Amino acid sequence: MVLKSREKILIVLIMIAIAFWAFDRFYYTAQSRQISKLKEEVKAADLKLDQSPLITKGVKTVEAEVVQLERKLKELSERTLRGEEFRAFLRHLAKESDSLQMKIISLTPEEEKLPLPEGKKGVPVQYKRITIQMILHATYPKLVTYLKDIQGLPFLVHVESLQIEKKEEVLPFLRVTLWLTMNVISL
Repeated sequence: MVLKSREKILIVLIMIAIAFWAFDRFYYTAQSRQISKLKEEVKAADLKLDQSPLITKGVKTVEAEVVQLERKLKELSERTLRGEEFRAFLRHLAKESDSLQMKIISLTPEEEKLPLPEGKKGVPVQYKRITIQMILHATYPKLVTYLKDIQGLPFLVHVESLQIEKKEEVLPFLRVTLWLTMNVISL
């Protein structure tokens, strides 16, 4: 069987078409898929890169807050009473009231244990909140001086409530009911 030149040309064209088809099918399409995957990865990386300054800024903000909170915790722990200092605090109250010519009628301390925050592990530090109810007789200027002295103490004391009454039986003094709270660390 002898092929005519037209058939030879047709066979060559078919071979070329098969070669193009094989090239397209096995190489070009596979590379196109890989290129599109790489483009998607580049887009994802660009998004992460765009978010990284925000994350870095957030981390720096959190670090600054942590430093500030650690500093506040250190200051608070320095001003928190420990054991025997509570007795010294009571002696200080008695001395100050005596020098200001104030009469302490009653002094009632109550101890309340604070719960350990949830999720915290390790050595628990036992905090106690001590509430002191004081009833005293004083003049208004002496009371102001006394409260300023309490504020100036080297440990943290909160004045929770203050009630001032004018009673006929204690004139010229005022009847003052004062609630103080403080945190004590029991080691």
